[in-house]
Amino acid sequence: MISEKAQVEKSAVIGKNVDIAPFASIGENTHIMDGAVIGQGAVIGRNTTIGEGTKVSPYAVLGTPPQDLKYAGEETFCEIGKNCTIREFVTVNRGTTATGKTVVGDNVLLMAYVHVAHDCRVGNGVIMSNCVGIAGHVSIGENAIMGAYAAVHQFTRIGMLAMVGGMARINQDVPPYSMAAGSPAYVYGLNRIGLSRAGFSPEDLAVLKKAYKIIFRGSLLKEDALKEAEKLEQTESVKKLIEFVRSSTRGITPSKTLIEGQKGGFDA
Repeated sequence: MISEKAQVEKSAVIGKNVDIAPFASIGENTHIMDGAVIGQGAVIGRNTTIGEGTKVSPYAVLGTPPQDLKYAGEETFCEIGKNCTIREFVTVNRGTTATGKTVVGDNVLLMAYVHVAHDCRVGNGVIMSNCVGIAGHVSIGENAIMGAYAAVHQFTRIGMLAMVGGMARINQDVPPYSMAAGSPAYVYGLNRIGLSRAGFSPEDLAVLKKAYKIIFRGSLLKEDALKEAEKLEQTESVKKLIEFVRSSTRGITPSKTLIEGQKGGFDA
């Protein structure tokens, strides 16, 4: 059902069984896929795709121009995946010419007032609580969880299945499978409950714990620690952890216990 009071541009492509409420605005060259719901007063900007079954709550604003002074009106895009829930007053900006688009994956929950800036990549299954703000070029791995009011610096990465506490200030990469909190943030340990719920076996967790201890609790320099971790059984999770740390350009969020000079640098 498309309300007569909604504004829909002629170039917009609307799928089957789409519900567009009164006073919603659907911009040029948008694609609203089958079964999507666009709430009252929501704004879907030009060049934006809303995936199948995604529900956009009233007054969310998606696919509007990036908040980047270098942006000069170039054709860029915004892609929202399938079966997402976008709550009230969420804002997601289009990309810039740096990457061309902002991407939110499938089955993502963006709670009220979340802001996703230009050129970000939000993985499948991510949950971002109320008022989380991520700056441009941020990458968030699959099934990561962001607590309310967390703020993430531009070009920073949050690893898959990481959990970031409320009001955290993230200036450096948060490793996958970890828990981070604080302002500035520190890493406090493995997200063991989240990993168990995700299907990690006790054996998987045991190897991953060993890798974390080598990398974050030992006294070895970064590359030496990674080489030592490579001597462990190379499960998929250990491989991803090593690659994430090795490829970091901003540096990794440090361990709280290591910074305080306590015994051990990472309480896994």
